[in-house]
Amino acid sequence: MRLQGRVALITGTGSGIGRATALRFAAEGARIVGVDIAPSNEETVDAVRAAGGEAIAVRADVAVESDVAAAFGRAEAEYGGIDVAFNNAGIMLDADTDAIATADETIDRTFGVNVKGVLYGCRYAVEAMRRRGGGSIINTASFVASVGAATPQIAYTASKGAVLSLTRELAVVHARENIRVNALSPGPLRTEMLMSFLDTPEKRHRRLVHVPMGRFGEADEMASAALFLASDDSSYMTGANLQVDGGLTAAYVTPE
Repeated sequence: MRLQGRVALITGTGSGIGRATALRFAAEGARIVGVDIAPSNEETVDAVRAAGGEAIAVRADVAVESDVAAAFGRAEAEYGGIDVAFNNAGIMLDADTDAIATADETIDRTFGVNVKGVLYGCRYAVEAMRRRGGGSIINTASFVASVGAATPQIAYTASKGAVLSLTRELAVVHARENIRVNALSPGPLRTEMLMSFLDTPEKRHRRLVHVPMGRFGEADEMASAALFLASDDSSYMTGANLQVDGGLTAAYVTPE
C-alpha cells in the first residue's frame, strides 16, 4: 500500500502502460483519475473499480490545453488534490519515417501529444502539487531518446528526446518545492501500439536482436517502475531517467 491515501492522475489509461499502471497504483491504495481520449478508458476505470479500487474516467485530448486543465480540475474537485501525475499518453504514427519523407502534419500531431501534452500535464500538476505541498511527476520518454535507429521514426524519436530535456529542467526548477520530476524510458514492449507496427516475425526479430534479455518488455513491468517513481521509495530522485529496457541502451554486441 505504498500509495495509500494518494491521488494519481494518469494519462493514456485506455491501454498499455497507462492501463497497467492504473490497476497497479489502485492496488497500492491510490485513487485513480484515468485520462484518455479513447472509449476504452472507461473499461480501465471499470476494471479498477471491479478490483476494489476507486477511480474516475476523464475524456481528454492531452494536446489540447483546455482539456488537460479540465482533467486536473476534475481530479481536484473529486478528490481534493493530486499527489502523482503520470504523463504517459503518447502516439507513434505510421507516416512517421525519416526527416525527408515525414510530413509536417505527422510531426505536428506527434509533438502535440508527446511534447505539448507532457508539458501541459506538468504545468497543471505543478500548480496542483503546490496546493498539496508537493508530489511526484512522471513523464514517459523512451529508449529511442538515447539511441539512434536505422528504422527511423524521426518525429517520435525527437519528441521523446524533448520529454527528457523537459523533465530535467522542471526537476531543477521545482526541486525545493517538494515536487519531484522524473522520466521513465521503456524499451520495446509487447503492447498493442508496438505490435501493430511490428506486424511480422522479421520486424520483431529486427528489434529483439538488439535486446540483451532477448524479449519484449511487458506493460506490467513499466507499471512497477512507475510505482517506484511515484512512491516514497524514490524520495531522493529527481531529474532522473529510469531506463527499463532489457539492457538495450547498455548494449554494443548482444549474446548470440
